Amino acid sequence: MKKKLISAVLCAVMAASLMAGCGLSGGSSAGSEPAAEAEPAAEAEAPAEGEAAAEAPAGDVITLTMAEVNPLENTVCGAMDLKFKEEVERLSGGTIQIDLQGGGVLGVEADILDGMTMNSGTVDICRISAFALTSYGTKKSVLLSLPYTFADRNHFWNFANSELGQEFLNESEELGLGVKGLYFGEEGFRNFFTVESKPITTPDDMKNMKIRVSNDPIMQKMVSSLGATSSPVSMSEIYSSMQNGTIDGAEQPTVNYAGNSFQEVGPNLTLDGHTLGAMMTIITDEAWNSLTEEQQGWILEAGKTASDYCREVSEEKENEVLAQLKEQGINVIEVEDKTAWQAACKPIADEYATGDLAEVYQQLLDLAD
Repeated sequence: MKKKLISAVLCAVMAASLMAGCGLSGGSSAGSEPAAEAEPAAEAEAPAEGEAAAEAPAGDVITLTMAEVNPLENTVCGAMDLKFKEEVERLSGGTIQIDLQGGGVLGVEADILDGMTMNSGTVDICRISAFALTSYGTKKSVLLSLPYTFADRNHFWNFANSELGQEFLNESEELGLGVKGLYFGEEGFRNFFTVESKPITTPDDMKNMKIRVSNDPIMQKMVSSLGATSSPVSMSEIYSSMQNGTIDGAEQPTVNYAGNSFQEVGPNLTLDGHTLGAMMTIITDEAWNSLTEEQQGWILEAGKTASDYCREVSEEKENEVLAQLKEQGINVIEVEDKTAWQAACKPIADEYATGDLAEVYQQLLDLAD
């Protein structure tokens, strides 16, 4: 947590104003206990929606550093991050500033999470993959990566806005990992795409194919369950590996598929929607606990607005990209019935959703419309 302190010179210049009732509260130094919440003046109230944030009085400004591993422009996660920043600064009247650093300039996700959980003080807030914290001890979040869990987007958002979703957000804090979940987002369903000669219509079509997936046990087991072989190709090598025949296909969210021009080497896009690109935004306990109850309320309200905005932007962007792909002549294969796909991957859910998690997973499934 970094707070900008008013300099001695500025204090002297503004002394008269302070005595006249401006009501500036002193910012605490790094590592100290948070200042007591001051009685809010009428002009310090959060502006109504659509109004510009009032200029924050010097000395009251709190700056929270927020990390994003993806670019802020032309990405769903970047759009969600920017909406969160905008809303925090608006609701706080500019007294809380979000220093949003995109494009991975603060490191890759694993390094950022290491720093946040170890209380390094470098990053206060970060947008992560919703199941990334499983590597740090959370149990429930692994359920979000099980294939064919979410029937559709509404199913995911029913979960994200439910009491069960809040339990998932609270898990890291309850386990004492040093971070707290704030809100969910998503960047669309992940789908398979393949070289021109090997379209996928049913799971049977995947037999003996070489499919690139991330280095994740669940994703690798999913490909094997569908009859294919997972191939350890890096993200940057997908295009060339499909071009030279090293792999037959891969999988990505639709927007990423088009954004990386994978349709040039993999013109068959099968909309099986095996997993959803679920996201979570977290804050360090240190940053959270240094805020007043009112300030925490602004953070949560801004998170709800950003989450709702993500829902709107993600679906709009995906529909726009799908329309463009169809116009380009890409073979977009709809999967109306996922029964065979779900049946093939059921052993994966049986393996991971065991014990207490079996009941939680059923609650998750029951949230489908």
